[in-house]
Amino acid sequence: MLCIIRKETDPYFNLAAEEYVLKHFERESFMLWRNEPSIIVGKHQNTLAEINASYVKENSIKVVRRLSGGGAVFHDLGNLNFTFIASGDHEHLVDFRKFTRPILDVLLTLNINAQFEGRNDLTIEGRKFSGNAEHVYKNRVLHHGTLLFSSQMADLSNALNVDPDKFRDKAVKSVRSRVTNISEHLSAPLTVTEFRDLILKHVMESTPGAELYSFTDEDIQAISKLRDEKYATWDWNFGYSPRYNFLKAVKTNGGKLEVTLEVANGIIENARFYGDYFNKLDPAEIEKALEGSSHDEASLRERIAPFNIPDYFLNVTGEELLSALF
Repeated sequence: MLCIIRKETDPYFNLAAEEYVLKHFERESFMLWRNEPSIIVGKHQNTLAEINASYVKENSIKVVRRLSGGGAVFHDLGNLNFTFIASGDHEHLVDFRKFTRPILDVLLTLNINAQFEGRNDLTIEGRKFSGNAEHVYKNRVLHHGTLLFSSQMADLSNALNVDPDKFRDKAVKSVRSRVTNISEHLSAPLTVTEFRDLILKHVMESTPGAELYSFTDEDIQAISKLRDEKYATWDWNFGYSPRYNFLKAVKTNGGKLEVTLEVANGIIENARFYGDYFNKLDPAEIEKALEGSSHDEASLRERIAPFNIPDYFLNVTGEELLSALF
């Protein structure tokens, strides 16, 4: 087994690295890594329905879609991620308990009695500190999990806080759980990197043939290419989202303005305005202009820029209209 500690904290690069190792390495691998503040959404999720878009923008939080299913999670430097990539019989590749066992073993050495619960969670005293997901590729499986060690819980809550009434879709919604940091349960102080090193030591000592590995220049070049062409793109992170209906209402100086959007693959197919506003020109012109636009702030801003918004919604500003669209 190759044991890889990664120093990069760019979530686009780190998610690309997982796919690269899964598809291009033959040996089984184990990786430990951290991300700067980011939201990692499951492969089958509607990204905009999982995030607090305004909070994400204000705090420059990156949003990245991963290969595996499951729910959205918040990462910061107080969260440690682990990845196992293994080969085997296709029918027996998925095994959440097997790949989380080393984590539970390390915690036991720290006098923390953690447990595997439900479908894919690790808990301490009933509170979740680790969510896990898996992705199968041919005869290989990628298992990865989060380990909340000293994460900022307020950021976690705010970044994933979204109005459930804004969206109607068939995508998988994340389940918000009561969570805890591992550091809260330690009898002696420990940093997240020291905790990382304990896990690495345990995996190295308990796995015959385990050896340290660092990405080569060739590896980094290939991962960076995958990062730029896939994981850092709007098409993958937002456009891959399933069909959904977006509904939002805002109060403006011109009255209540309601918006409904029908969106497929991140592209607006239909837009309608409702409310008790007054107008001089027909808002249907703006509705028509929104069709074919990507459902992201920059594209929406560009589509409404040619219009003098108060002519269509009396006493409503362009920024107020934009806030209703996203």
